[in-house]
Amino acid sequence: MAQTKFIKKESLSAWLEELGQDHEVLAPRFEGDSIIFRPYDSEKGFFIDREATAPPKKAIFPQSETLLEYSQIKDMENLSKIAMDVKETIPTTSYVVFGNRPCDARGFTMFDRVYLNGDKVDVYYKARRENTYFITLSCEKGEATCFCNAVGSGPSDPSGSDLLMTPVKDGYYIESISKRGEELLKSSLLTDGSKMKAEAEKYKKAADASMNKAPDFAGSPEKLLAVFDNGAFWEEMSDKCISCGACTYLCPTCYCFNITDEANGLKGTRIRSWDNCMSAQFTSEASGHNPRPAKANRLKNRVGHKFSYYPDLHDGVISCCGCGRCIKSCPVGVDIRQIVLSAIAYKPATKKEA
Repeated sequence: MAQTKFIKKESLSAWLEELGQDHEVLAPRFEGDSIIFRPYDSEKGFFIDREATAPPKKAIFPQSETLLEYSQIKDMENLSKIAMDVKETIPTTSYVVFGNRPCDARGFTMFDRVYLNGDKVDVYYKARRENTYFITLSCEKGEATCFCNAVGSGPSDPSGSDLLMTPVKDGYYIESISKRGEELLKSSLLTDGSKMKAEAEKYKKAADASMNKAPDFAGSPEKLLAVFDNGAFWEEMSDKCISCGACTYLCPTCYCFNITDEANGLKGTRIRSWDNCMSAQFTSEASGHNPRPAKANRLKNRVGHKFSYYPDLHDGVISCCGCGRCIKSCPVGVDIRQIVLSAIAYKPATKKEA
């Protein structure tokens, strides 16, 4: 049975200080006009009254990370003979992500199906995933760009979280979602929260009711495949796009990467860095050929992956958490909801109409 606790609003900072004794705590705070997850600093505080500009994706999937270090060792008896010494750099730091929203935590469940299942487990991702705790904050209400209710989620979805915090009078009601999450509830700052359950449930229901009507994405995998070869459709959908990549970098479910080796004499490092499927260089081959030469091809891949290819591989699960960041932060107003709905509604012209 899930544990329930209560913490006073004014005690949150002290709780984070306590958690910081055993973990590195990441919390959202303002940097300029943006709200970004950074290592918790008591002097700079935190800000959880609004969804962060960027998700805490870097906690488990860093923007750039060293996978291994290598060195070439020459045999002084035979200089043409070289041995390679390779050392993996498996991460060991334990993190607590505080104040993320349900869509942020749910985003990592999309990663999990790719990086943790089957016989090809990503050991770097696995190490961080197992050493990272998510203290998620329920959303108060939906925004115009939110559509989590259309992808099987909601303002208080616990998926991927370890603890779920819900605002109540004078503080927060905290529920343990995972067994791991209970490890974070030992502080004396936390008291019994059972009396706040009804108030928390009322808050959640009000948040659910505040959401706009969910777009109906039923049939999107098949419909997107049906317009796969329709160049005119994708040119129209991508007409406004400027290929800046904001939609992918701010997406909690985008997990593409590139790997480079950086050498310095006989030593070097292998580095993994985020990549962006909306970039013209994403699929550029050494020969100079690019199978996705136009932004229409690249947008087709981005939308198709989330709403068609991924669901086809993973029991119908849409690889989108509906956070709406790609809509909110797009400088030209490209709306992924409208693209999918346009594909679903698309009907080819008859010979008479043509």
